Amino acid sequence: MNHSASPHESLACRHAGFTLLELLVVLAILALLGGLVGPKVMSQLGGAKTKTASVQIKDLENAAQMFKLDVGRYPGAAEGLGALVARPAAAPGWNGPYLEKNNVPKDPWGRDYLYEAPGRHGDIDIYSLGKDGSPGGDGENADVGNW
Repeated sequence: MNHSASPHESLACRHAGFTLLELLVVLAILALLGGLVGPKVMSQLGGAKTKTASVQIKDLENAAQMFKLDVGRYPGAAEGLGALVARPAAAPGWNGPYLEKNNVPKDPWGRDYLYEAPGRHGDIDIYSLGKDGSPGGDGENADVGNW
């Protein structure tokens, strides 16, 4: 019984793994792909936060409409958006809370939504100042509102 390996088996054992050069080539290719795809993905994330803010503002506006149907007016500037979850002192007919989770959400950047009544753009203005928290701006820094 001879247990020596055949020349083909010996050759297969020597080439079973990857060489360091092959691994470096694969890592270089992955780094190039990451460099090309990464910025696109990051720009989409910024757009997603702006879209999230738009959806939340629409929900807040709908809740304010329900408040108006019950009370006969929009929440006042002093009452703010908090009037959609907690009954204000001067709100006969209030039938809230008007928001699903009984709290006013923060904007996607972690700040409170701003509320003006009367608004500069309509009966009420509900808006976020975007990522930078300053009026105006472009892209993700742009203001997002119900106008």
